[in-house]
Amino acid sequence: MSLIDFTEQHRFDPLAVVEHLASSNDWSFERSSDDEVTLLVTGKWTDYQVSFTWMHDIEALHLACAFDMKVPDRLRNEVLSLLSMINEQMWLGHFDLWAQDGIVMYRHALVLTGGIEASNKQCETLLGAALDACERYFPAFQFVVWAGKPAREALNAAMFETSGEA
Repeated sequence: MSLIDFTEQHRFDPLAVVEHLASSNDWSFERSSDDEVTLLVTGKWTDYQVSFTWMHDIEALHLACAFDMKVPDRLRNEVLSLLSMINEQMWLGHFDLWAQDGIVMYRHALVLTGGIEASNKQCETLLGAALDACERYFPAFQFVVWAGKPAREALNAAMFETSGEA
């Protein structure tokens, strides 16, 4: 590898932006490798483990946000049905069921091709979209996994909005 190749590959580090974002919000984080930073973020419903991975080959900053909810084998089809209904409503990112571990996860990526550098605002927006989606749909996953509700009923119940205060 020549010096020019090395400089081109390591000109910027989008994960440094993520580390700065985590530090400024007092979130626990760990640089698990040169290409990955993992944050722990407390939400309204649960704690989220958010991993940012820099993918050199496609020049993208990938975000994966998981929450502590293991889907039993007997409910996988119902959760997959729920995922499909939720993903139809999503404009950014999507939910997946990590089949090997039975874990629901939100995923999205920020493409930074051609040497574009990630900004604080871009990383904040990427993380904000993930947390907003997880907070919004977590109750629907709870209704299916913990209460045994059908996907449509769970989604309708989770999306029910109240107005005013009691």
